[in-house]
Amino acid sequence: MAITAAQVKELRESTGAGMMDAKKALTETDGDMQAAVDWLRTKGLAKAAKKSGRTAAEGLVAVKVDGNVGVAVELNSETDFVAKNAEFQSLIRDVADVAVHQPDVAALAEADMGGKKVKDVITDAIAKIGENMTLRRMERLEGDNVTAYVHNAAADGMGKIGVLVAFKGDDAATARQIAMHIAAIAPAALDENSLDPAVMEKEKAVQMDIARESGKPEQVIEKMIDGRMNKWLSEVTLVNQAFVVNPDLTVGQAAKEAGIELQGFVRVVVGEGIEVEKEDFAAEVAKAAGKG
Repeated sequence: MAITAAQVKELRESTGAGMMDAKKALTETDGDMQAAVDWLRTKGLAKAAKKSGRTAAEGLVAVKVDGNVGVAVELNSETDFVAKNAEFQSLIRDVADVAVHQPDVAALAEADMGGKKVKDVITDAIAKIGENMTLRRMERLEGDNVTAYVHNAAADGMGKIGVLVAFKGDDAATARQIAMHIAAIAPAALDENSLDPAVMEKEKAVQMDIARESGKPEQVIEKMIDGRMNKWLSEVTLVNQAFVVNPDLTVGQAAKEAGIELQGFVRVVVGEGIEVEKEDFAAEVAKAAGKG
């Protein structure tokens, strides 16, 4: 299949690979973006298998804790200007208050809020504020205790990143520091047992391919894989990550010293995974002039 310049650009942005390497990776994998990332990693040509970061949706995440239940609700808007609007902030705060009693976002949309369904209240707000809004998602977390943290706070309890941490024990201050760590470092899972086995197998396969490129004996490769997988786990699992507050300890060690047991976490980022199509400036000018 023909590989487009846009595909090459996207792969380069997500991996840091050179233009020709990115094009070859896409050609070798028939344009499959994720397979191309893996191909580059196998060849040692990808700086990191990071996401492109092209998340353009605006809005806020509101967090709310009620007893041993915490929720994080994402309400999207078209512009950051509206997200800073007091009415928008009041709306998402009220929605979060309702959310603590709901199991998921579908139920939340249908739930009662002041005599109307949440979805209808949002529709009314769209008409009043004049900008589209979307109740995108809701994450719910339960535990012995739950603490919440927002990063880039726009107002109390709402910001661009919302984190919930469930824990057993009394040291809420350490739990909050761990929530701040999660906001900054973005672990993929609590521990090895919480990781999707398919993700583990995929990473192991990629590391195996990388190791085999070295041409070393199979028994040496097996040892290499063990070391690389342990390093990978220390990067993606919360309890094995170096604690940002005290890098001499892992998060798991810090929790143990504080006498708390981590039970789970949720991290929600505004616009995560949403891409908004953008035209380049010349195309916009041409379109405005009636030439596009």
